[in-house]
Amino acid sequence: MGSRRAKPSKIVGRVGADPVPNRFERTHLVPDLEQLAGDDVLLSPRRSVPTQFLPDDARSIIRENDSPDIPFRFSVNPYRGCEHGCAYCYARPTHETLGLDAGLDFESKILVKRNAPRLLREELGRPKWRGEPIMMSGVTDCYQPVERKLQITRDCLVVMLEARQPVAIVTKNAMVLRDLDILSEMAARGLVRVMISITTLDAELARSMEPRTATPAARLRTLSELSAAGVTTGVMVAPVVPGLTDEEIPAILDAARRAGAATAGYQLLRLPLSVRPIFFEWLARAMPLKRDRVESLIRSTRAGKINDAEFARRMRGTGPYAEQIARTFSVFKKKLGLDTRLPLLDSSQFRAPRAASGQMRLF
Repeated sequence: MGSRRAKPSKIVGRVGADPVPNRFERTHLVPDLEQLAGDDVLLSPRRSVPTQFLPDDARSIIRENDSPDIPFRFSVNPYRGCEHGCAYCYARPTHETLGLDAGLDFESKILVKRNAPRLLREELGRPKWRGEPIMMSGVTDCYQPVERKLQITRDCLVVMLEARQPVAIVTKNAMVLRDLDILSEMAARGLVRVMISITTLDAELARSMEPRTATPAARLRTLSELSAAGVTTGVMVAPVVPGLTDEEIPAILDAARRAGAATAGYQLLRLPLSVRPIFFEWLARAMPLKRDRVESLIRSTRAGKINDAEFARRMRGTGPYAEQIARTFSVFKKKLGLDTRLPLLDSSQFRAPRAASGQMRLF
């Protein structure tokens, strides 16, 4: 009689369960838990997975992107992998290029660029750099939990303030308020904009889908405090999950506007490569009765597929349901006054920062 694999047990504070096969590896390890399925003592170590922080000896920190549907050219990411562990994170497959998996490894093995502030100082000091705006968190969140201790993002902002370097930040963590002293000074010079990502106002859903992020209420408070301090803020309704969070668009925009947001954007759910099985495993476990409907609606926005990687279409989708989401967002964005065109971040004040050695530049 053939054996049957036990279902993966829920890991506390994590979306990932069993390892997700790495598309670059030929050998895949599959845990055999059948004999342990009823043994809480033996299974307990698997139910709590500590986060490991690994050194990332990066040689550069400012990355250039030429994707036509991404509204920034340069970005800085102090971390690879993200402890927030969002079920839908499109960045998960980047961990596979490191020989790790996009599931639990992405959430629990975080590569840390401790030399990011030094590299940033060096790269901003190069003669060819002209102060073009930089996006913080172009891939993973620069305010994930370990930032409270390591302060790499804060140290990068110190360098940017010194150089009068304009920066846009997107985060779903209230920890950004820790750096309000720097951000408010940058804001007074027209050098910074902060977008807070809010996927849902449902605290239970957020805790399940985005297990280590700030609560929706905390994100709204963050918008309010940043705005009160003079920082231009906006809300990113991202991702919009068809059949799960799309109905919340009006409420999210209204709550964000009341909290002081000046602008808003959205992106449709993207499920590239290994993100697909991770998201659907989470959905089947967290809300099995909605799984089939959500999948059906996702396919209706992707021409029958789960994902569409084509530029322009990948962010918005196609078809009647995607158009309905776009119209809803547009109508309420305009109704709430979130469609005002904001001034560009000011690059004219840029000046090369002092070299790490303290030596001044001759030219």
